[in-house]
Amino acid sequence: MGQTSLNRIEMTLRQKLWHIHWLFVLLLCVTASIGFTMLYSAAGGYFDPWASRQMVRFAAGLAMMVTIAVIDVRLWLRYAYTLYFLALTLLTAVELGGSVGMGAQRWIDLGVVTIQPSEVMKLALVLALARYFHITQIKDVNRVFYMIPPMVMVVVPTALVLRQPDLGTALMLMMVGGAIFFVAGIRLWKFAAVGGASLASLPMIWQLLREYQKQRVLTFFNPESDPLGAGYHIIQSKIALGSGGLFGRGFQQGTQSRLNFLPEKQTDFIFTMLAEEWGLVGGLTLLGLYLLLLTYGFAISLRSHNHFGRLVGMGVTTIFFLYVFINIAMVMGLIPVVGVPLPLISYGGTAMLVVLLGFGLLMGVYVHRDVEIGRLGIDEKP
Repeated sequence: MGQTSLNRIEMTLRQKLWHIHWLFVLLLCVTASIGFTMLYSAAGGYFDPWASRQMVRFAAGLAMMVTIAVIDVRLWLRYAYTLYFLALTLLTAVELGGSVGMGAQRWIDLGVVTIQPSEVMKLALVLALARYFHITQIKDVNRVFYMIPPMVMVVVPTALVLRQPDLGTALMLMMVGGAIFFVAGIRLWKFAAVGGASLASLPMIWQLLREYQKQRVLTFFNPESDPLGAGYHIIQSKIALGSGGLFGRGFQQGTQSRLNFLPEKQTDFIFTMLAEEWGLVGGLTLLGLYLLLLTYGFAISLRSHNHFGRLVGMGVTTIFFLYVFINIAMVMGLIPVVGVPLPLISYGGTAMLVVLLGFGLLMGVYVHRDVEIGRLGIDEKP
């Protein structure tokens, strides 16, 4: 490769780095800093064991996010199915011999790192569905024959995730798939038909649920029926939320978290700890940051001049929205308790990296927003 070619590549790379939405990256850093602060508080004023590891993961994820952002979006289009089948293979490997933790078989131990393939599948599903609907003619999108392949793409990983069991992630896969179907142009009456069929099948679905999952649903309707058992988590969460008041009890002064009444304070219930220490003002501040990130996500998606970019952007933004909505609704007692972390705040490796990798794809859509890709764009070389 000659010096001229190297200079051209360097110039292109600089241009792409310049076009990254750095205000969006700044918002990510500010939001993640709140997470580091809360993990520091959860450990009693120590960076170990949670805050320090989370910082390292965020730094690594941020570097990967920027790297993904400068990769030509047509490359993701070309290898979308490959990534999907790789994620599906990992899910199958979990089924055959994954690591068990907290009563569920969800992880694969690779020696150096432990990954949760169901989290990776969220992004792989977005890419695969985006490619399918990108190369499908608009007039064919609503034809039954053309709807079968994308429905299979959603149903197969959802079924594998349900067997782990992980009801929260399975529901997220279905809702992310539904969001992309909607953006792709599937008619609303078909969503209504699927919803009606789902309601009709509830008795059968109830029989397929594990006993602890049934207990979670029953506890949702009446947490006080088992205050020291299944209802303990949500009762303590509500106490912590209420005790925070308007401005909170103060940093590291939350009684529910400091006295260990609040379970999983560093993961699923970290928003409750934040609301107890910083009150309604602190909670609304975090929600405001989330709202800005979501607004930018949707705006970037709509700005894309190619259909693949729009679908990927909407899919990634929907994943982020579902993380936020499900976790906060869960700790407030608005929906049954499911294992969904609060993005950029909860302690956890795979979820953090998946969110940042997804935002890398979103940034890539923004950087390459003016790239025109035909319906058969998979044959075009980036």
